[in-house]
Amino acid sequence: MASYYGCHLLLFRVGFLKDPYQVLGVARGVAADQIKKAYHALARELHPDVNPGDAKAEERFKEITAAYDFLSDADKRAKFDRGEIDATGAAVRRARASSHKASAGGFHPNSGFEFGHDADEILAEMMRRKDKGRRAWGSAWGFGAEGPDSAKPGQDAHHSLKVSFAEAAQGTTKRVTLATGKSLDVRIPPGSVDGQSLRLKGQGFPGLMGAPAGDAYIDIKVDPHSHLVQRDQDFVLELPISVQEALLGAKVTVPTSDGQVSVTIPPGSNTGTVLRLKGKGIKGPKGTGDQLVTLNVVLPENDPEFRKFVEGWGAKNAYNPRTKVGL
Repeated sequence: MASYYGCHLLLFRVGFLKDPYQVLGVARGVAADQIKKAYHALARELHPDVNPGDAKAEERFKEITAAYDFLSDADKRAKFDRGEIDATGAAVRRARASSHKASAGGFHPNSGFEFGHDADEILAEMMRRKDKGRRAWGSAWGFGAEGPDSAKPGQDAHHSLKVSFAEAAQGTTKRVTLATGKSLDVRIPPGSVDGQSLRLKGQGFPGLMGAPAGDAYIDIKVDPHSHLVQRDQDFVLELPISVQEALLGAKVTVPTSDGQVSVTIPPGSNTGTVLRLKGKGIKGPKGTGDQLVTLNVVLPENDPEFRKFVEGWGAKNAYNPRTKVGL
């Protein structure tokens, strides 16, 4: 028969799971996002990859991960708060009146053990509780029967990155600080569009016990251009021109994705005429697109002199522009 002291030593070695709130350093009743925030801060500090060879940091990392997974389960958290289950997920049972005998041997009367002070019986019950607790943790948190020491892949992380229209069109490199605290130079490929997501493999939250880390996703937000519109690998610009510019021709300045350029409007241009700026589109695997400038002739507003001129000219030179299109 094992002695009382041997039993007490075994109890110390087996130990009991700590209060998950205390492990994460948060108060009962805090919001779920505060629990998540506290876990992520501790995980970045204690992860084994950050503390190679530090057994204490590794053990502490296991504790905070188990505590976070436990409190992330809303049902189990509620039951724990009501005192219906312990930190292993096992139901808490009130001790029988006779359990005061066990308490006299060093056990608290509310410990949930329902047996006398016989040392062999105590040892057997401790081992049963330990095995039951390991299974409960594994089942609740997806670790498997081996308990919280088992490998668990890391979670993915999502980040938003705003870029200008020109940066998205021509491509650029941006410095990004990830949720894990790591900073990386991220290449934004030419022709990126609003809502596009870039995947950084293995740059998410770390996994447990050697399991792979999650991925980081960079969601691109593109500031729209005031005049240019993207169409596949081309840019399209609607360019208003005057009657004089359309009739006599002119040189005007237009915006492109990489600055202002001068274009020539041929004499006799009309609304709908398209000028092509070669190579001013998006660079892609099949070459570089163009910028298409569509002309739109705009009459002067409320100009009596121009109106009088057209009336006199029209009386002598009437024509029907719809004839050419069969209308």
